[in-house]
Amino acid sequence: MSNSARPARKILQAYDCHMHAPADRILTHLKTRGPSETLALADAFGISRQATLQHLERLVAGGLVTHEDERRGVGRPRRIWSLTERAQARFPDTHAQLTLEMLDALRAEFGEQGLERLILRREQTTTDAYIQAMADVDTLAARVARLAEIRTAEGYMADWSPDPGGGFRLVENHCPICAAAAACQGFCRAELQVFRDALGPDVAIERTDHILAGARRCAYRITPLSG
Repeated sequence: MSNSARPARKILQAYDCHMHAPADRILTHLKTRGPSETLALADAFGISRQATLQHLERLVAGGLVTHEDERRGVGRPRRIWSLTERAQARFPDTHAQLTLEMLDALRAEFGEQGLERLILRREQTTTDAYIQAMADVDTLAARVARLAEIRTAEGYMADWSPDPGGGFRLVENHCPICAAAAACQGFCRAELQVFRDALGPDVAIERTDHILAGARRCAYRITPLSG
């Protein structure tokens, strides 16, 4: 593993250490995998259905989890568990209030054009760092894997997988700068451009899911260009 990848690995290990409590693991599963049935949660953690329900009931009492009963044909409805807004707030939005105040101050001082210049500068700095972190990998799969590792280290809870239609799929289950992105969507535009520049000119990248558009997560389709 390269030196540039080691900090990401250390952060991932530290993150895992804090998620051993079953209730926290359930919250993380619902965050990264989306709404789930009781048995799916029990199977994921290797515990009984009854134990899983006990943890879920405590999370419901704490206002962190809710459920809907989904009926399909005859028989008992399926109970589907999901996170509440209160639970979403447990996942960090990096210095949200301070960031919003800084954005307002920058707008007042430099105007929208000045703010855009600062975002472009941040975009270039981030691109340079990502390219350096990928310097020792050459295949597209390895670059996408490294990008997911970097983004997870930055708090985006990223994952990647081969796309059935060809290419790859990158998913970010959390946005640690969501408040800033909602206040200034230049951050989202810059993020997509960083991915394109870091992964290289031989790929096309499309954002297929967007948290700010109401999706549960942000997702990207990464497709190699022929020729």
